[in-house]
Amino acid sequence: MPEQLVQVENVGKTYTRGGVLETALSEATCSVFPGDRIALVGSSGSGKSTLLHLMGGLDRPTSGRISWPSLGTFERLRPQQLGFVFQMPSLLAQLTAVENVELPLLLGQVEGAEARKAALEALERINLRGIAEKLPEELSGGQAQRVAVARALASRPKLILADEPTGQLDHPTAQHLLDVLLNSLKGSETALVVATHDLAIAERMNKIWHMNHGVLEVVV
Repeated sequence: MPEQLVQVENVGKTYTRGGVLETALSEATCSVFPGDRIALVGSSGSGKSTLLHLMGGLDRPTSGRISWPSLGTFERLRPQQLGFVFQMPSLLAQLTAVENVELPLLLGQVEGAEARKAALEALERINLRGIAEKLPEELSGGQAQRVAVARALASRPKLILADEPTGQLDHPTAQHLLDVLLNSLKGSETALVVATHDLAIAERMNKIWHMNHGVLEVVV
């Protein structure tokens, strides 16, 4: 069996709000392997985003342990290993589409010309080469999310975490975005974890995990 990309062991996450302790995640255990296509299903506020942020190293757990056996230590996580797609608009308004896509590569110390080439190739893969020089305000909501997908794909990461990537889109646009993402990963060992409340999206994944009030149910 291939080594896990992410291993989550009895992980909990709590926050204090207004002096009250709130549990966002309760003793979650799961693993993501190369090639996985996983839907993380649950209602808003169920803990899906919390788990994704923890899996991606954007937050640290209150209890339990998260490791990245085939990616390295927390300190060594890089855009070349992890790609993110968020629900809310995440493009920088002052940058063009291609500049938004290449930014994580530049931050990861990829040389400028190489980063630009990879960014253009990623836009080409999702049929958006023609809008490379446009600003986010000139794009439709669907185009902006596809650029965000291109940004996640540009470094050819081993794992992509998508947090309600279709949540702000109508159904046809949402399905098209998922088509683009899945087609781009076809034949790839890149793992994909998509948090969603849309069962039509979830049913297109190979595995469906359920989240309810911070409790994770993993279906192998």
